[in-house]
Amino acid sequence: MIKAIIVDDEPLALEVLETYIHQIPDIHLVKKCENAFEANEALKSNDIDLMFLDIQMPQLSGVDFLKTLAKPPYVIFTTAYPDYAVEGFELNAVDYLLKPISLERFLKAVNKVSEKLASRKMELESVQHENGDDFFFVKADKKLVKINFEDILYIEGLKDYVIIRQETGRVITLQTMKSLEDRLPATKFKRVHRSFIVNIKKITAILGNMVELMEAGKVKQLPIGKNYRDELLELINENKL
Repeated sequence: MIKAIIVDDEPLALEVLETYIHQIPDIHLVKKCENAFEANEALKSNDIDLMFLDIQMPQLSGVDFLKTLAKPPYVIFTTAYPDYAVEGFELNAVDYLLKPISLERFLKAVNKVSEKLASRKMELESVQHENGDDFFFVKADKKLVKINFEDILYIEGLKDYVIIRQETGRVITLQTMKSLEDRLPATKFKRVHRSFIVNIKKITAILGNMVELMEAGKVKQLPIGKNYRDELLELINENKL
């Protein structure tokens, strides 16, 4: 599932892009933003894969806004002015859509993002497989703490922090859920909610929209987000749990 935001000060442009997004099952629209400042807050509060970014906006242009981001998501520029295409691609934009945007051209741009996300995931899994690592390190309490995959029960996101819940306690580290999710092997961990990643082996049951596991000798229930439920059920149907 591609999590996206739209950044555009034109109501009609927002409406068109939203309509297109709703026609593609693999994209979830997290937020519509009318300016760069709203977009900046959305990026801080959510794990965003793709940003549809208008160039001509008041106060801060899309180009200038993108330059301020240390780790931006994939970007598809949208604009009525073709003169910015070169500068857009120099900023590593995935694509550049000229308004009015057709559904065919929109879909072509989105497919490029899907390919890039799939390629990145394969590269990460390949590196993990080659290294054979079953652990990683995180910075916590002014030191690097070793986290073994098998010790993780689940991971909880709290704004800019994540809590790694283990059978022996918890570790709190400053980073996003997205960055941590990318470090975990997809065959062992599953995102079940915007705020939760679960160790697949630790799941004991699924009841309605809740995942159950054991924590400190007690049953712990975690919510299943509607945008993650289908992937989880597909995993179950394939007998991977």
